[in-house]
Amino acid sequence: MHDLDAGVRHLTTDELMAGLDEIRRSPKDEGILALIVRRPAIDAREVLERGELDRQNGLAGDTWSRRRSSRSADGGPHPLMQLNVMNARAVALVAQSPHRWPLAGDQLFVDLDLSGANLPPGTRLSIGAAIIEVTPEPHTGCAKFVARFGVDAMKFVNSAVGRELNLRGINARVLEPGAIQAGDMVRPLR
Repeated sequence: MHDLDAGVRHLTTDELMAGLDEIRRSPKDEGILALIVRRPAIDAREVLERGELDRQNGLAGDTWSRRRSSRSADGGPHPLMQLNVMNARAVALVAQSPHRWPLAGDQLFVDLDLSGANLPPGTRLSIGAAIIEVTPEPHTGCAKFVARFGVDAMKFVNSAVGRELNLRGINARVLEPGAIQAGDMVRPLR
């Protein structure tokens, strides 16, 4: 168990469902980059005020470029899963405390509607000086997500409404490199 899990009670399905209205109020056209988290090693997290996105490595200093993927053709890092982006309101609900957000394992947490209807694959997002593109690879939870947030949280994010709203998040790749900073505007380029 991670030290940030001490004394945390996982929410029930009913408690999670009660938070849907707040998540649905996420902005559609102009959001905010709420948090940047780098994963320098397996199960390690660094919260960054500023980060650098580049085409080869995703978030500079993150382990994505060294991670194996069973979904990629060669077993190496999956090029369409370079960045994991999660809705800030969804992570606030399942994590219950801002200090626990990094446990989700995503690099970017944004206050923006990540639903497939609002951001279908191929949508480009400007964040700071960078541009990323939403990819079609689904972002689903894993055993670590269950351990950190509970079985009900996993069922919630992977339910029909959870998938519709992409509550577990979306995958993206870097199109235009650049600096990003917590508080930057996140805008779909429509």
